[in-house]
Amino acid sequence: MFNKATDIKEYTPIDTEIINRNLEKNFITDIINSPIRVIKRLVNNIEDETGVKFIRMEMGIPGLPPTQIGVDAEIEALRKGVAAIYPDIYGIAELKTEISRFVKLFMNIDVSTESCIPTVGTMQAGFAAFMMIHRIDPKKDTTLFIDPGFAVHKMQHKVLDLKFEAFDVYNFRGDKLEAKLESYLKKGNISSILYSNPNNPSWICFTEKELEIIGKLATKYGVIVIEDLAYFGMDFRVDISIPGQPPYQPSVAKYTENYILFISSSKAFSYAGQRIGMMVLSDHVFNIESDHLKNNFIYNKFGMAMIFGAIYTLSAGTAHSAQYALAAILKATNDGHFNFVDNVKEYGAKAKIMKKLFTDNGFVIVYDKDEDEPIADGFYFTVAYPRMDGGQLLKELLHYGISAISLKITGSERTEGIRACTSLPQRSQFPDLEMRLKKFHENHPIN
Repeated sequence: MFNKATDIKEYTPIDTEIINRNLEKNFITDIINSPIRVIKRLVNNIEDETGVKFIRMEMGIPGLPPTQIGVDAEIEALRKGVAAIYPDIYGIAELKTEISRFVKLFMNIDVSTESCIPTVGTMQAGFAAFMMIHRIDPKKDTTLFIDPGFAVHKMQHKVLDLKFEAFDVYNFRGDKLEAKLESYLKKGNISSILYSNPNNPSWICFTEKELEIIGKLATKYGVIVIEDLAYFGMDFRVDISIPGQPPYQPSVAKYTENYILFISSSKAFSYAGQRIGMMVLSDHVFNIESDHLKNNFIYNKFGMAMIFGAIYTLSAGTAHSAQYALAAILKATNDGHFNFVDNVKEYGAKAKIMKKLFTDNGFVIVYDKDEDEPIADGFYFTVAYPRMDGGQLLKELLHYGISAISLKITGSERTEGIRACTSLPQRSQFPDLEMRLKKFHENHPIN
């Protein structure tokens, strides 16, 4: 088996019968459309049956230990008894203060503590924001996704029965973005624009020019930009780690007051398990008033309706002890005692090695540039193999003990590609990954 092989000649791919049996067991008829969690279950089943340890690249989950500052603060909070007390829906004061400081020190934007809301991860922030934004103006009932993107955001829209439109940004970088965006906004039905930056799955990062275009058009058409900063500070080409000093995390907030930010603690702070995130409303968005909001949420002010309508009914706030953990992490970061960027640079270092292993064996990078600059090495990268679509490639790689997800489920039009995550593969697995890719390339000659 793969995990015992020492030479490429010893590598025997996993039998097709095993792959097909497990695809059937998981009700997978077309792997290119399979969600991440389904791929995870499939690979678990194949590992259990064969004993082959996969190179797991399908799940975008942290691969580093949790930030100890948070662990210690949470333990201390639990010892003090906070587990017996409901937290305020709008968040504990310490955390709200540190969120406001964080966006000032690392983004150079001013937001009041009132507008900083802890959430049960940014997944809850998304659900709440989508539910709210579509009720400001009944004429604006559609979200515009700048794809590729996080597939679950579209699933949330479907659960809420909300409308959305989308386009793949690959062919609309730089100046081309303006005309493409305006072609949607001028119709008058778009309530919000959503994208992630750095991007999941492609790891592209919008340039200042592109962020300015998005911000300018959002102001012109009265559209709220939802900026998903799940990978805050992880464009390692630019070091934003010094509090209060430029450069800062790039953001549309520099160019419009119509924004909501999602800031995750999962990746940058390696604190995924406690489901604690941050939703930051601009003070302008917090104070938007609409009688249509009052019909559903009692309050006609957006921020109040968000807290006492959406957040209250979804979860009545987020875990008390986790808020103390995140407050401590942010305070140490804000005070300059903890460099969170240095803590996660390992993802970029691993990406550089892994990308080379793939490209040395016939693969090509799909999303390869930010305008004219090569993309950064980070949490994700995208690859394709000549003359294979994404579904074929995913299935073939399973035979070699390598797992990933298709780009198709992310809204990408580059359906020949797959997304690889750098977090779970360990450096100790890289020689094995190289062997498997060499065998794959040998068995699938390009010429």
